[in-house]
Parts: sequence; C-alpha cells; structure tokens
Amino acid sequence: MKNISFKVYNKSNTTTIVFIGDWSINNIDIIETKLLQFNSKTSNIILNLENVDNLDSSGAILISVLKKRLEKDNFNIKTITQNKKHLKLLDIIEENISKQKDIKVKKYSFLYNVGKQTFNIYLSIIEFLSFLGKFFIKSLKLFKKGDFRLQEIIYFIYTAGLEAVPIIALTSFLVGIVIAYQTIVQLSKFGADIFVVDASVIAITRELGPMITAIVVAGRSASSFSAEIGAMKLTQEIDAMKTMGFKPFYFLIIPRVVALLIALPILIFISDIIGIFGAMIATKMHIGLSFNIFIDRLYEVLKVKHYIIGLIKGPFFAVIIALIGSFHGLRVTQNTESIGQETTKSVVNAIFLVIVCDALFSVIFTRLNL
Repeated sequence: MKNISFKVYNKSNTTTIVFIGDWSINNIDIIETKLLQFNSKTSNIILNLENVDNLDSSGAILISVLKKRLEKDNFNIKTITQNKKHLKLLDIIEENISKQKDIKVKKYSFLYNVGKQTFNIYLSIIEFLSFLGKFFIKSLKLFKKGDFRLQEIIYFIYTAGLEAVPIIALTSFLVGIVIAYQTIVQLSKFGADIFVVDASVIAITRELGPMITAIVVAGRSASSFSAEIGAMKLTQEIDAMKTMGFKPFYFLIIPRVVALLIALPILIFISDIIGIFGAMIATKMHIGLSFNIFIDRLYEVLKVKHYIIGLIKGPFFAVIIALIGSFHGLRVTQNTESIGQETTKSVVNAIFLVIVCDALFSVIFTRLNL
C-alpha cells in the first residue's frame, strides 16, 4: 500500500492536484496541514483521484474540506476518478458538510476565545443559581416522611468532619506558631511583647481559624463530593436511583450539606484551640512568656464576640463547600476525564467563594463595629 501524498501540476490556466496512495485515517495527519494550506494562482483546479488506492471517510472529509474552501474562494473545481465508490463517498461527505457551518482551518482569534470563556462562565453561573434554587425548594420539604436521611448525615459528619481533625489540627497549630512568631518580631521592636497574645488570639478566632478550617475542608470534602457524585453519574447509578423511585437530591445533596453544617463549626472550635496552643508554644520558646501569663492575658482580651464571629462564618462556609462540590459532581459528563476537570473546578471555586464570603463578613462586621 502506498503512503499518502499529493502532487501539483500547473498548465496554462489549470492546476491539477494528483492524490496518491492510502487516504485513510492512518495516514492523513501526515499531510493534512500542508494540503489545507494549499493555494493556487489559476482559476481552474482539477482534483485527480485516479491514483488513490484507498479512501475512507477521513480522507474524503479532508479532500471535501479543501474543495469547499477553494470553491468559496471562487475557484472552478473538477473531480476526476473512475472509482464509483470514491465518488459516492465524496458526494455523501460533501452533502453533509454543506448542511453544517463552514469549517474554519485557522485558529480562533484571541477575542473569540475570551468571549467564549466569558459566555461559558455566564452559563455556569446561571446553572449554579438554578441548582441553588432547586436546593432551597427541596430543603423546605426536608422533614417530610422518608426524606430525612439520618444515616447518610452521620456518615458524612464522620468522613468530612471527624476524619479531617488531624490535618486541621496540624495546620492550625503551625499557623498559630507562624502568627505568633511574626507578631513577636514586630512588637518586640517597641517593647510590647505581651501584646502578641492580643494579636494572635484575636486573629486566630476571628479570621484564621475559620479560614484555615474552611480551606482544608474545601480541599478534602468539595473534591470528595464531586468525585463521588461524578462517579455515580458516570456509572448511571443516579439514573438507576430515579428509575427505582428514589430522590437523588435527598440522598446525595442535602445529607452532605447538613453534615457540613454540623461538622464545620465544631472543626472551627478545634482549630481555634489548637491555633492558640501553637501561639502559646511560640511565645514560650521565643520570649519565655509562661503559659499562665498567656492564659491570663487571653481572658482579658478575648471577648466572646470574637469567638462567636468566627463560629458564625462556619455554616455559611459549609453550605458553599457542600453545594459547590455537589454541583460540580452533577455536571460530570459521560467520560472519565470530566471527573478530574469538575473535581478540580469544585476545589478552586469552593476556596475562592469561601475567601469572598470571608471578605464580605469582614466588611459587614467592620461596618457594625464588631
């Protein structure tokens, strides 16, 4: 079998393109770019297929695309071949191509890609708002008989909450040490070492504890929710649930949201304690401040409102993380690659929205002088 190639012959006002060899899917990538960039200075072009040994739909599409492009540029095109099967295949392909939009050989422009991405983001936002509305409507019927899934809620409290304690504790401990060290470096210049307690405990309880907890949970749970629901959709388990009369929303979405609503405030409480303990260790090691003095100062400066402000953020972060993770899981299409894509998007979007939510809380609490 000959390899794929083509030769060009120019004679007076006519250009002849002789196609040679095996024009099948196994070979067309070798010559595709060169063929589609072909141009002629003559007005008449002959496509000679006499030397084509084998022509499948891929090769026919390539030749038809070239022919359509040349016709669009006002060239007179004539196809020559004695093989009726080749002619019939080309006719079928050209008929289908004519029903579609023009195939563009050149890459899309930068502005087109920006517009396309912007429009896709807009569609995703609309889709998420629709999902959000559906969630609130379903939530109103949560306590109907048979809809409240206590077992699933307990399971997700364990997997998303209890199993996250070690990594949250370690992260909070290290953050507490870092905050205390950085604060000591600055305050020691003014001889105000004792105020490291004020800065550390307030920053941890109001901002860092809830934020660190939410980011860790978003990384663990949002990705887990997306992967689990996505795999169920890919294997058609969700369709099977609907067929058997089960309600996927009550089995898959709401238990995850309720579980995080319960687990996240508890995790924030643990994060605050471990973070403050890390700050205590750092101040003890760096400036020799005893634990007793640290705790006495903590009682003086840490008002209940600082602690409550941090806990108030928990339920909002929980809803964001659970809904984003579930939403992207339901967007998985019928291929394994989409699971990875949607899982990545769920983590990124969940962390981003958690930070946005925290920023809004900071502005609101500042306006309220809290």
